[in-house]
Amino acid sequence: MRRVLLTTVLSLSIIGCSQKDQKNSPEGQSDTKQVITLGIGTQNTTTNTVTAGVIIRELGLLEKYLPRSGKYQNVEYRVNWQNFTSGPPVTNAMMANKLHIGMMGDYPLIINGYTFQSNPDSRSYLISLIAYNASGSGNGVVVHEDSPYYQLEDLKGKSLSVPFGSAAHGMLLKAMQDRGWPESYFKLSSQSPEVGTSNLQERKIDAHADFVPFAELLPFRGFARKIFDGAETGVPTFHGVVVRQDFADKYPEVVVAYLKAMLAADEWVKRNPKEAAEKIAQWTGTDKEVVYIFLGPGGIMTLDPSIKSKWLETIRYDAQVLQRMNKIKGFNPDPWVNETYLRQAFKETSLDYEKQKASMAGTVVSGEDHFCNQSIDQALQAGEIWTSDEGISAYSSPDCTLAAYKQLQNQGKKILVAYLFDQARGTKLFADKAFYAISDGSGDKPRLTPFLLKKDAASYVAKHGGRVATFAEALSIAARRT
Repeated sequence: MRRVLLTTVLSLSIIGCSQKDQKNSPEGQSDTKQVITLGIGTQNTTTNTVTAGVIIRELGLLEKYLPRSGKYQNVEYRVNWQNFTSGPPVTNAMMANKLHIGMMGDYPLIINGYTFQSNPDSRSYLISLIAYNASGSGNGVVVHEDSPYYQLEDLKGKSLSVPFGSAAHGMLLKAMQDRGWPESYFKLSSQSPEVGTSNLQERKIDAHADFVPFAELLPFRGFARKIFDGAETGVPTFHGVVVRQDFADKYPEVVVAYLKAMLAADEWVKRNPKEAAEKIAQWTGTDKEVVYIFLGPGGIMTLDPSIKSKWLETIRYDAQVLQRMNKIKGFNPDPWVNETYLRQAFKETSLDYEKQKASMAGTVVSGEDHFCNQSIDQALQAGEIWTSDEGISAYSSPDCTLAAYKQLQNQGKKILVAYLFDQARGTKLFADKAFYAISDGSGDKPRLTPFLLKKDAASYVAKHGGRVATFAEALSIAARRT
């Protein structure tokens, strides 16, 4: 049963008739007050949607930007919210005119646009992105920590669950299509993140495919191991915002206000990512260390609402994937994508939309490595350690990160997590979940090269020599620096 964190639906529709309110009016006059009930369907536990939902709600940002002059002078806003665990139910509620703004991942977004094409009452618009990973990381497949399976090919004939219609389902369809596998390659079933998590933990299934944050969350919680990353498909992944056309056309200022609130939420996260991760963890139940791996410096997801040409190409490509798999018929995204409201939000907040649209820059790990006494000038070689006493410290290389980790252990510090970057695809990862290629290096300073997947570490060793090692082995070697 879906866990509802919020009390009501954020539905952008007028549900009340005009009301006569004479309490504060001069004698003999009356004001007509229009009640607009605002509703947005959120996905609170989908970490890369938080700036479009839970942060706006918790910081009261929507109320700050809602229009209150002109035709909105006598409007009473009633703001309600409803949380979902995946995108398809959001589309269902939008189709039923119970929701008018919703957020979901790439493949569900396409299904939303396609579904609304046949709606006699209204279409939907894609009005903004929320966050993206340009290579496709974020979605993934996990197995039990003790599983003998290390890559997708090992799951032939095995039981694999995924939330059908989700971004992770789209990733899986693409991976199968790339390999020429039939739908019968796996024993595939549809399970929500909650059900899939429980069944994997109890070993009722061999593997579970899911979207942000579950492919990182389950390994972090200690009972799962990631064996396939969406980056292996080479197709970008993202979440975005859709709105019912009838509402957006009638109340464009309210839609712009919502997007201005989202821009403010983005800035709040970027300004203090550690505090943001801690607050988001309180609001959603997702561990702060997992929130940070997605939204912190160099995180798996880049916060950026602009609708870039690359994302339009991806939408067209994803639609073809769904069409070839007989999930949809033809879909033309051109009339569905509408940047008008986002451009206006940028203008009203004195931001340059075209500049943002042309940029693929995100935040990176930077600063000084005080353990190795050098600047951090190669962001993808960097590392971070989060301790309960000292917060988050950055390091210049995997060797320095793990050597510092060992020293902190010896000092009795409570280490919450350490982060490195996968050297095959540049994705941020948990250091203790990585596989390491160990090379001889020079003197007593062997080089540690971290990888998310065991097969990538093995491939690196085959080309460059050395051996594949676990985190414990890599930590022991790095300790020689201390």
